Amino acid sequence: MVADEEPPAGLHELVERQARRAPQAVAVRCGAAELTYGELDARADRLAAHLAASGLAPGGRAAVALGRGTEVYVALLAVLKAGAAFVPLEPTAPDGLLRHVLADAAPDLVLTEERHGDRLADAGAAGRLLCLDGPDLPERGFERPEVAPGDLACVFYTSGSTGLPAGALVEHRNLLAAYAGWREVYGLAPEDRILQTASLEFDVFTADWIRALGSGATLVVTPFNLTLDRTADLGALPALVVQERITVMELNVRTARRLTALLTEGGTGLPGVRLVTVGAEKWYLDEQVALQRLLGDFTRVLNVYGLAEATVDSTWFEVRGTATAEGAERVSLVGRPFPGTRVYVLGPTGAPVATGRVGEIAVAGSGLTRGYLNRPADTARRFVRADFDPDGRVLLTGDLGLLRADGVLEFVGRAATVVGPLGADRATTVTTRVTAAARAEGALRAHPAVREAAVVEVEPTPGQRTLVGYAVPTRGAPEGADGWSLTQYLVTELRGHSAPAAVIPVPELPRTRAGKLDRAALPLPAPPRHTAPRSAKAGGRARGGKAGGTAGGGRREADGSRGCAAAALTPFLAFVAWLLTDRLYPGATDLSAVPTGYHFWFGLLYLCEDLAFGGGLAFLLLGLPALLRQGRSLPLTLLTHVSVFWLLASWWPQDNLYRLTSATDWPRETALVYVFNVPLMLAALVVVVFLFRRPRTAPE
Repeated sequence: MVADEEPPAGLHELVERQARRAPQAVAVRCGAAELTYGELDARADRLAAHLAASGLAPGGRAAVALGRGTEVYVALLAVLKAGAAFVPLEPTAPDGLLRHVLADAAPDLVLTEERHGDRLADAGAAGRLLCLDGPDLPERGFERPEVAPGDLACVFYTSGSTGLPAGALVEHRNLLAAYAGWREVYGLAPEDRILQTASLEFDVFTADWIRALGSGATLVVTPFNLTLDRTADLGALPALVVQERITVMELNVRTARRLTALLTEGGTGLPGVRLVTVGAEKWYLDEQVALQRLLGDFTRVLNVYGLAEATVDSTWFEVRGTATAEGAERVSLVGRPFPGTRVYVLGPTGAPVATGRVGEIAVAGSGLTRGYLNRPADTARRFVRADFDPDGRVLLTGDLGLLRADGVLEFVGRAATVVGPLGADRATTVTTRVTAAARAEGALRAHPAVREAAVVEVEPTPGQRTLVGYAVPTRGAPEGADGWSLTQYLVTELRGHSAPAAVIPVPELPRTRAGKLDRAALPLPAPPRHTAPRSAKAGGRARGGKAGGTAGGGRREADGSRGCAAAALTPFLAFVAWLLTDRLYPGATDLSAVPTGYHFWFGLLYLCEDLAFGGGLAFLLLGLPALLRQGRSLPLTLLTHVSVFWLLASWWPQDNLYRLTSATDWPRETALVYVFNVPLMLAALVVVVFLFRRPRTAPE
């Protein structure tokens, strides 16, 4: 923007200024087709006049449902020039999504192409369709309406935490403020060539073209859709980057991971690219560091975080020039706010928490939108008053994070719903559960045989929540990447913290249309009865038929070796006890005063006492791994370990001492009761609690 120019009132004015500054500069390019800024602006003016004549009034809404190419940008600008707001709608979206958006947004017009007309008409757009692939539009007189910064510019449909996709109402001032932040942080310039890989329906699509066309750069549209087309060849991306001389690109996390794998295997890199931003999902610090190393110091690699309700991007973190500490595979840093944005971490009461405390991330500032279309309850629930913010209003994101001592925001995880302020007990519970899942996921990712991981809370039966891990093994993963081994690894790694009930190996994590983790499509673990060890008779095939059948040879061999060791150790230790009895308790096993007919039975009692003592010591030495596998808390597991030992081993010293104590020696009798009998009762109670306590796969 030229220094002496007044700030634009409408988003489209950014593009108009670039058209006046450099009309011959290429604005949009897709394959062989391209439009200069002058052509783009002129065609948008003609279409705006046609839209107004077709009934699109200022303040109205028009859905834009066009395929990849140059015409979609003409349509978007034309809607804005007509004083209306655009609703981006992917024409190839599922029928249910098309029907929902068209019914909820109730657009005055639906701009599309002939090939999509019938499907959109069936979805509810009949009578409002305007196909733009017909003859060229004639010149038409048109009085441009004035646009104010607070006028509605677009409606982003986002699933968020509201169930059905909700339309976030984004004003011109929101998008202009977001552009100013991008321009400052990204250093956008007319010399840039910005790659667009996203699909029309996602907010990053709008962010891409605003960044490019607002700064006078060239927007290069990939002919393939990396977001929706799962068969798209990522190997073609580096060649396209070189051919089109790309300097700036944004990727979602899934594509960034694929790109990292491609370059690790010997790809050609991304020469000329000065900025890569990655967002839309949790991206771990070690992944960001790996991509930065592959691309080199010339390229800035940023992890960006934001929501459509706060106009796409709110924070950013750059790894270049930053020292990375140990444990990078367990944290995701999303950095500091963009200019004009404020970020808080709130506690259960809705007030900011201290540094280092986990809470709900809240966003405020000039990017904060009006709320949701036709969703007053959701708007009131997520856009709340906040006395600590200068504007007095913040967006509750439903994401958990913490502010580190250096002021960097760390992303912890996504809550199922908005956390607070909805009551301290509920907010604390949700925070604890999400933190436990994030901790377990970080530990699972750190396993050398795991390429990608997720830990989520599932509810296999109503009211029963449990953590389940999902692991994508590395190629040629060594032994130890099976589900049972990974589950035991987490139990050991997370001592004292909640561990998943099971880890399920999967070839790939399921993804939504946006490329994010599809939690609803993750397989549930099999019931415990289906996860028995593999039978040798079955040729190594698990008897359980579901994805959670993870118990295998490793567990059988470990249990077998410990069982054999305990079986061998018990009689040896019992023999030692028998040898020591007369030395430690002389006369305790003397049967001279016992009638001959009872000698056998008392001798059997003494043998049982010796065997119980030997079994108790063997369990003390070898039994802890079996208890840890049950998934209870570490303190309860250790207490149970000692209790079982005491229940078995204490009979040998106790009975021998009782037999040597006079029935009228009350001080000694009392001491024996409180040294042996009372602890035996308490030990039995501990075992009962252990048996009835649910495994700590999720906090109570």
